[in-house]
Amino acid sequence: MTDGDLLDREELAGDVLDAAVRLLGCTLVADVPEGPVAVRLVEVEAYRGADDPASHSFRGRTARNGVMFGPPGHLYVYFVYGMHFCANISCLPEGRPSGVLLRAGEVVSDPGVAHARRPAARRAADLARGPARLASLLGLGREQNGLDVTDPASPVRLLAGPPVDPAQVRSGPRVGVAAAHDLPWRFWVDGSPAVSPYRPGRNAPVAPAGREG
Repeated sequence: MTDGDLLDREELAGDVLDAAVRLLGCTLVADVPEGPVAVRLVEVEAYRGADDPASHSFRGRTARNGVMFGPPGHLYVYFVYGMHFCANISCLPEGRPSGVLLRAGEVVSDPGVAHARRPAARRAADLARGPARLASLLGLGREQNGLDVTDPASPVRLLAGPPVDPAQVRSGPRVGVAAAHDLPWRFWVDGSPAVSPYRPGRNAPVAPAGREG
């Protein structure tokens, strides 16, 4: 596939909720051994720093979470449950920690490459449905932590898709967090089959997404 225009780093330097919504519809491209694989992002979660107890940066900077402290536009990849990697993109200006977890995407590159990487997927919608599957499909692990996805020479690049129509964006509570679980900081594209279901507890009312205070 041919790369399009990269997302401007400045589009990720504002409030993390705005950045999360902007990432919807963008395409993440990764160069993997089988060939390039790309997903259109359809579900994300926002995490702030000192005022967000669910964020990895809530208690300050560590060797693990340093990427979250900027600059924006870098991959923050971490290992979870001793089993999976998950990937985030840093936001806000340098020194102000935040990140957007990449929860789900729709494959927009060669489906044969994608299925070769995720042979257990029964449907195309399952190839990058959920943050662990998305990271696995794109080959995102410890070696990719810190990569600048706004750099055209990077092996993982973020392309600026057209912004999603606000009428198609939905928001709801974040998945699998014990703290601040009721904040509607998960955003998704309504109707996408790749969006993961919200299972824990009872769903909060779903509303059109907008900037939260």
